[in-house]
Amino acid sequence: MSRFTLPRDVYYGKGSLAELKNLKGEKAVLVLGGGSMKRFGFVDKALGYLKEAGIETKLFENVEPDPSVETVMKGAEMMREFEPDWIISMGGGSPIDAAKAMWAFYEYPETTFEDLITPFNFPELRTKAKFCAIPSTSGTATEVTAFSVITDYAKGIKYPLADFNITPDVAIVDPELAETMPKHLTAYTGMDALTHAIEAYVSTLHTVFTDPLAIKAIQIVDSDLLKSYGGDMESREVMHYGQCLAGMAFSNALLGIVHSMAHKTGAAFSTGHITHGLANAMYLPYVIKYNAKDAETAKRYAEIANSIGIEGTVDECVQGLCDKIVSLNNAMEIPNTLKDFGIIEEEFKEKIATIAENAVGDACTGSNPRPIDPATMEKLFTYIYYGKKVDF
Repeated sequence: MSRFTLPRDVYYGKGSLAELKNLKGEKAVLVLGGGSMKRFGFVDKALGYLKEAGIETKLFENVEPDPSVETVMKGAEMMREFEPDWIISMGGGSPIDAAKAMWAFYEYPETTFEDLITPFNFPELRTKAKFCAIPSTSGTATEVTAFSVITDYAKGIKYPLADFNITPDVAIVDPELAETMPKHLTAYTGMDALTHAIEAYVSTLHTVFTDPLAIKAIQIVDSDLLKSYGGDMESREVMHYGQCLAGMAFSNALLGIVHSMAHKTGAAFSTGHITHGLANAMYLPYVIKYNAKDAETAKRYAEIANSIGIEGTVDECVQGLCDKIVSLNNAMEIPNTLKDFGIIEEEFKEKIATIAENAVGDACTGSNPRPIDPATMEKLFTYIYYGKKVDF
């Protein structure tokens, strides 16, 4: 038996933020990021709609990019004091991911972070509150997924938390919020969405329910990402929906080692964070070449390529798909190697064995279509560092 889980309601279209006034409840905590939603007036709009709904609202602000365990615990403590029956988060993936984890600690104060690291090990939620997610970026799709990524900075590791319990009850996918994204964020989130869809399509857990969502999302990225990056707001709207479709696919089919690698390198180097979507974009062509050594997986990649007009033999289609990804990276000024990104070679050599071991242990590795061990993972990372052709 398989399972397919989505939010009960997904509201979408320009102006759909107004759906907040139809929520039924008494108290809400609105979890926010660094301030862009306030600057662009969306927080005031949201508070106005919640006031119309008769819901008293408190703000939890300044969730950092790649939210920390400490931020999650502070938010949960604030929720325990205020006792909301709605947790609402608006912004990029970081505040929404943080709010999902806060939700668990709000309802179950005795739970530890270590308890939640084990995939699909969350306690039963909705004993105190429901969850509404409102994305302002077009990539993470956390508004429709069973995932949250939280960073333990003491260990330098991003932990993907996974459980159908943290799939939001309500998602509001209003493209007006995405119109505010700067170019670099449009690029990184768009490539994150593409990675979600491609990994979901070749995952060992892909199904007849997830495949059409993944393919449609890939087609949208192919047709609209560069136009969205260039400032076309019609394409920006389409990308906002496309990334949501990719999220529906990967939340149910799960992901693969592109994400395992991105999770374990994001906070690992002294040169600064490797933004998640950028890491995915950089690693994706190399992982495709690695996974395509499995013949059945290569056929799946060829089907993806065919869906966006790339024809030829299976090998030619796999190469064409990789070339397409590299061309997108080049067009949006995304580096294609870790060396070009600026990771110091000596530090890379010093840390990569541990990073590789951590990546193999990541929750996303289990559904990758081709098995991998720490030594092979270290080799793959090394090829990505120098930009070598993957031939193993």
